[in-house]
Amino acid sequence: MDQQSEKTVFVPVMDRDGKTPLMPTTPSRARRWIKSGEATPFFRKGVFCVRLNRAPSGQGRQPIVAAADPGSKREGFTVKSKAHTYLNVHAEAVTWVKDAVETRKDMRRGRRFRKTPCRKPGPSDAMMNASKRIPPSTKARWGWKLRVFNWLSALFPVTDIGVEDVQAATRKGKRKWNQSFSPLQVGKDWFYAEIRRMGVTLHLRAGFETKALRDRFGLKKTGRKLAETFAAHCVDSWVIAWDIVGGNESPDNRDLLCIQPIRLHRRQLHRLQPQKSGARLSYGGTRSHGFKRGSLVRNAKWGLAYVGGVLKDRMSLHHIESGKRLTQQAKPADCRFLTYNIWKFHCVAHA
Repeated sequence: MDQQSEKTVFVPVMDRDGKTPLMPTTPSRARRWIKSGEATPFFRKGVFCVRLNRAPSGQGRQPIVAAADPGSKREGFTVKSKAHTYLNVHAEAVTWVKDAVETRKDMRRGRRFRKTPCRKPGPSDAMMNASKRIPPSTKARWGWKLRVFNWLSALFPVTDIGVEDVQAATRKGKRKWNQSFSPLQVGKDWFYAEIRRMGVTLHLRAGFETKALRDRFGLKKTGRKLAETFAAHCVDSWVIAWDIVGGNESPDNRDLLCIQPIRLHRRQLHRLQPQKSGARLSYGGTRSHGFKRGSLVRNAKWGLAYVGGVLKDRMSLHHIESGKRLTQQAKPADCRFLTYNIWKFHCVAHA
């Protein structure tokens, strides 16, 4: 327990169709495959992978667990087998939906009082389906976790998923609220149902169980929840994964892949308020001159970047780590499409 076991990095492997994940391999073996033409390298949302150009030599699979430590602003994910820790993901949570819905409501309310032709407001879909409705901010938070799990399951042959079962704030004497009306409880129930539909075994662990495992292994969790360190959130996801699949009682890989979802704005005719000239500048949407926004492209001047918004016949490019806008004057013809992408990412190596 005093010494950390030797770290080994593994490369995800796909079969010939590029859709079915196989057991990961070591970088040296992946290099031999690529050099001999037995495999083709590619990236999948920030992770280097190889695709076999031949039938795999064996079909043996080991149990692999993907575990999560949910959080309000940051979250941790770990992919682990009994022998190895394949990946630790430090993710930023989706936190902007509630404010965006509030802004949309205010803008719609303002338009209804203008002296302009408009239809009479009728019952919305949200009102018609209120009994089945999940609050947008709640669904966005739990939907983000589901997308990360789907991505991890596409990289590795995941057999089990573990989640720390966070508890909603209860109200004394209001059993109905505690079981059904709490947004957190509603979101959890939807999320767990979607996980079970993936065909994997779902394991839930309470917070006190996670803490007991940390204490058993002598692992500390930092109080700096926003820090990009293993001890912030991935320490909890790792102990949950260990509790399901077992293995060495010391993390053999503490490196982090840090991801942050790219925020796409809804398409609208103008930016909240009309322009003084009366002209309506397009804003928002998901396409930029034929490119899907967020896609990774390579530009001769700006290098590797992801696609942002448009300005007349040009488009903006952004840094893949910080999201900082590099330029607004990139010509679409000068950008070579590489792959679709939905988040900013960078790696943090553990010393």
